[in-house]
Amino acid sequence: MQEEEIVAGKHSVTEALRSGRTINKIWIAETAQKHLTSPIIAEAKKLGIVIQHVDKRKLDQLAPGVQHQGVVAQTAPYAYAEVDDLLKVAEEKGEPPFLLILDEIEDPHNLGSILRTADCTGVHGVILPKRRSAQITATVSKTSAGAVEYVPVARVTNLAQTIEQLKELGVWIVGTVVDADSDIYDATVFDGPVAVVIGNENKGMGRLIREKCDVLAKLPMAGRINSLNASVAAGVVMYEVLRRRHMKG
Repeated sequence: MQEEEIVAGKHSVTEALRSGRTINKIWIAETAQKHLTSPIIAEAKKLGIVIQHVDKRKLDQLAPGVQHQGVVAQTAPYAYAEVDDLLKVAEEKGEPPFLLILDEIEDPHNLGSILRTADCTGVHGVILPKRRSAQITATVSKTSAGAVEYVPVARVTNLAQTIEQLKELGVWIVGTVVDADSDIYDATVFDGPVAVVIGNENKGMGRLIREKCDVLAKLPMAGRINSLNASVAAGVVMYEVLRRRHMKG
């Protein structure tokens, strides 16, 4: 069984049910707290999904290392979107595209947290490379608290090529780097069509990707530690984009 087919935890399973994702089966631990599982069981019964009450150890095996809260579902594999689909989401909402490009984010917890904030800040979609990057797994779904069901994610073979295509469509590419001359509060492109690039947790952004950016901006640092966790940094930038768009009305 591929890990993409396992969704674990109350929020993740609830959102998978709500979003209409195909669920084949739900396992509930015999020791699970009733207040957590009752709404899920009721919803699953309505949809005719098979429910099995099992020993908690079975769930530990199905979702190793994930805080499953006694609820695990087997779903159809995660359906990645195409980049065009992300732009369509923006168009349907009548908003300038707001995308996130993740250049080799490796930690599934970071990816999950980024998706959670992306959902809160109105990001139309996330783009990540097929290689050297965390993919959508049970851990990502759990960390995103179900946001993975609502923020479309596109997987691309060539990130640099995708950036070129977005530029041709009038999307500004903003890269976040620690050594930029100006900071994100000076950037003037956030209220238009924009894609924000977040680099790898340790190495930052790749040289080629950095060269393809229209604008490079840093997060101002007041403390002594000159770095932020990738998902926190992404969150700061996403909220700055949201703030600019609110100001514009």
